[in-house]
Amino acid sequence: MNSINKNTHELPAYNLAGLATLAIRLVIGWTYFSAFWRRLFLANKLDPEVAGYIGEKFNHFLPNALGIKPIIEYLVSNPDMLWWAMAAFTIIEGIVGLLLMFGLFTRLMSIGVFGLAMGILLGSGWIGTTCLDEWQIGILGIAGGFVLFLTGSSHYSIDHWLYNKSYPITQKRWFSWIGSGVLPIPADKLKKFAFGGAMAILGISLFTNQYFHGGLWGTLHNKSVKPKVEIQHAEIQQNQLQFTVHRVEGVDVYGSFLIGISLTNAQGEKLIDYNGEQLAKLSTQQIENAYVAKVKPGAHSLIIPLGSKATINLNIPNQNQLKSGKYNLQLTDISGAQWTREIEF
Repeated sequence: MNSINKNTHELPAYNLAGLATLAIRLVIGWTYFSAFWRRLFLANKLDPEVAGYIGEKFNHFLPNALGIKPIIEYLVSNPDMLWWAMAAFTIIEGIVGLLLMFGLFTRLMSIGVFGLAMGILLGSGWIGTTCLDEWQIGILGIAGGFVLFLTGSSHYSIDHWLYNKSYPITQKRWFSWIGSGVLPIPADKLKKFAFGGAMAILGISLFTNQYFHGGLWGTLHNKSVKPKVEIQHAEIQQNQLQFTVHRVEGVDVYGSFLIGISLTNAQGEKLIDYNGEQLAKLSTQQIENAYVAKVKPGAHSLIIPLGSKATINLNIPNQNQLKSGKYNLQLTDISGAQWTREIEF
């Protein structure tokens, strides 16, 4: 069958449903279009050289992303590919949001919303300082996209205008799948589809809420409150201390401010003891960054943004004091948090 009769008795019910979800369609549409608008017109957030570059924000997702972590790591390790991905993502958000607000190809755009929201949920559902910010945005976007797919749009939409004008495109069976109008699914199967989809989304909601935040049982946790820095690959070679720092938790809008690095031998003697002012004067040659979010000297400390990873090289002034044994590397954040790693030389 190549066409569908728009005057079927089911159409008024779909028109009513599409009208009832008008506010949802407009708000979700603006939510995604506004991301495009902010990044290109209110501020140039697609410029890698400008503060607030969207690629650095994307880098913040890396430490605790679910399922898509390898993709994020690949992109933030390859700045050129990252820029193209961020540009494409921004354009898609703009198209999806704008067409959704105008109600053109509503169901196709709702699938776009579902996909974009799923990406937000899996990538950044763990981020949020005062509440579960990104998780709520992601899961509500998924639910909203599914609802709009079921209802389509009716009054105050281009889809509806095309129907009223009896354009041939609206008579095609596939238009009901990507536009609006009656979904070509028998009522009994539609009920099963709606119920199954709702239960699946509820399952995603409960699982991610527990995975990211412990929202169902166990200890409720928020990984966006306190900074956490992992020390990796720490070693002493000749007169050099080399170690990798990777910031995996804490607030995403500002970095961890490192005000102390010390290396102590078994007798408690400090071979290295950098304070904040000294760390602020480190040469960029002493810091090898792996991702676009960069560890760098600040005004009074060493700044470690969320998701950043860098290898730091420090000279050991009194290399004659180096003897075989165990050493303790300690990093101190301005908040008072400390992270240690034992090194065997």
